[in-house]
Formats: sequence, C-alpha cells, structure tokens
Amino acid sequence: MVGLAGLGMSVEEVALFRAHPPVGVILFRRNIATPAQVLALTAQIRDVLGPQTPILVDQEGGRVARLRPPFWPAFPTAASFERGSEAVVRQSAAALGAVCRAAGLDVVCAPVLDLRVPGAHDVIGDRAFSADPAEVARLGRAFVAGLRGAGCLPVIKHIPGHGRAGADSHHALPVVTADADTLAQDLIPFQDLAQGLTQAPVWAMTAHILYPAWDAAHCATFSPRLIARVIRGQIGFDGVLISDDLAMGALAGQSNDPAGTAIAAGCDLVLHCTGALAETTALLRGCPPLSARGRERLDASRADPTRPVSMPPVSMHPAPMPSVSAPTARAEATDPTMARAR
Repeated sequence: MVGLAGLGMSVEEVALFRAHPPVGVILFRRNIATPAQVLALTAQIRDVLGPQTPILVDQEGGRVARLRPPFWPAFPTAASFERGSEAVVRQSAAALGAVCRAAGLDVVCAPVLDLRVPGAHDVIGDRAFSADPAEVARLGRAFVAGLRGAGCLPVIKHIPGHGRAGADSHHALPVVTADADTLAQDLIPFQDLAQGLTQAPVWAMTAHILYPAWDAAHCATFSPRLIARVIRGQIGFDGVLISDDLAMGALAGQSNDPAGTAIAAGCDLVLHCTGALAETTALLRGCPPLSARGRERLDASRADPTRPVSMPPVSMHPAPMPSVSAPTARAEATDPTMARAR
C-alpha cells in the first residue's frame, strides 16, 4: 500500500503502478482538495489498478482527519464518546463512513483501540476512547459496526497497543517496559474485536513499538515472535495485518529492507506513505509478493456478504450528517505530527 505525491496521479506514477502494481493506495491531505477532485483521483487509481482496488484513508474524527471542512463535516474525537451511547457512536461512524464512501474511499484506518494511558505521550491521547479496556472494546465494536454499515472496511489500530508509549513513533522508536501481565490489559480491546472477526471482518495495523516483555530485540512490526505469539496467538487476530507506515522515524536504522522484514515477520501488507516517487519505486520493485495466506485473508475481508464489494454510486453532495458534536480540528498544515498520524 503506497501513497501518492499530489492531487492526481503523475505519468510516472501511472507507469510505475502498471509495471509494479501495489495492492492499494492510501490518501493524505496532500492528495485531497475538493469532492470532485477526490472522486476523479480515486477513479483514476481504480482505472490503473482495477475496480476493486482498496483505497485507504485516516479518518478517525477529531485531529486525525483527511477529509475536512468546508467540503466535508468534522467528526468528534473518540474520547468524547466515553461512557456514552453505543448508538451514538454507531451513528457517527456510519456518517463518517458514508462521507468516505462518497469520496471513493472504502478502507478507513479507524478505530483506535489503544488505551488512553495517563502520563503517556499524547500522540494517542484523545484519539483513544478510554483508559478502561472494556470501555474501549465496547465503543470500538460500535464504531466498527457503524463503518461496516456504511460499506467501509475498518482498520483497527495500533495492535498490540500504542497507549503506553512514552514517545511518538513518527519520530522515534518507543520502548514500552511494562511486564506481560500489565500489557495483557492493552490486548483486551483487540481480543474482543478478533472474536467477532468471522462475522465482521476488519484489518489491523501494527504498532512500531518495542515491547521487551514479548521481544527485546525487535519492534512489533518486525517481530515474528510477537506477531505469531501475541497478535495471531494471544489476541487471536487472523485477519489482514498491515504495517504502520514504514517511513516513520521509529523504524529508522532497524532494517535495510523494512518491507521484506515486516512481511517475513508476519505482516500481510505494508504501508509506505511518503508518495516520493524514488522511494515508492524502490519499495514496489523490491517488496515480496502477497503470500497465499495473505491473499486468502484479503479476499475474505473484501468478499464479506454484508459489505458492498463494488463502489456504490457517489454524489457530489453527500447526505446531511446526523447531529453530533465535534471539536474544531487542528489543521495538518500547522501540525506536522498529526499530518502523518496513523
């Protein structure tokens, strides 16, 4: 999964994608201007890569949102739903999903299932529903149901849990020194969603974090032991596992072949988000192919009978949104960290 440089595909990007097609594409603020432009871009991507190509977007609500006013509505932070109604969460997520689908975006990188741990770095903060694992699970289920009801495929993140990190993984590798018993609390929301995976397929995105209690040598994205024993084993997640952005600072110096290392560790897909042509070219030329098991997981997630497979007719004027309160989102242009927040 790769990013693009601008508001439309360049001639060079089209040629690269036809020669070395990625599984899908992720869009950022640099790729988004108006509803008409986004529809044209998503149509162009699918014209080059095929009509079923997944196109991802980070649209959590609050400060992490690529579709923003004045053309798209703002949505509440996850934290604002704490101890509230599941129906309200479903309604908000369904409206958010409808906005994404109307723009041609069918895979939404949300909800965040990390805990909001006091004293941790605020890169997660109000993006998390709660510090209480049961509350995160309850509201996460409702958010997933809303997205799926709108025809979007959710990506739960950041498995096995980013909430305790004392550093921002966009810039440095966090080391979470909690013991395994403490970390078990972080797994609860992911375990809860994983139990319903056959009825409600979701993807999961890895955390670029080192957990010495599980693997003292490798961060989660690069750890065969952690992915096998914790994500696939203890959590029981058997859906599509996608890495967080391989270009993030947390992975600097960790591998000379980050895509190959992540896939060898057990990720099905990898993300590379910069949109820089030279980087994207090197990644696509050197990336291992999707494994047979990865293809099975991907096909199963896309073939779910309760979720539309083909893109529905889209409108240049999305339907009115339900009445939900939302804080003013910070502009990504003035917040480089949130411009890349995953």
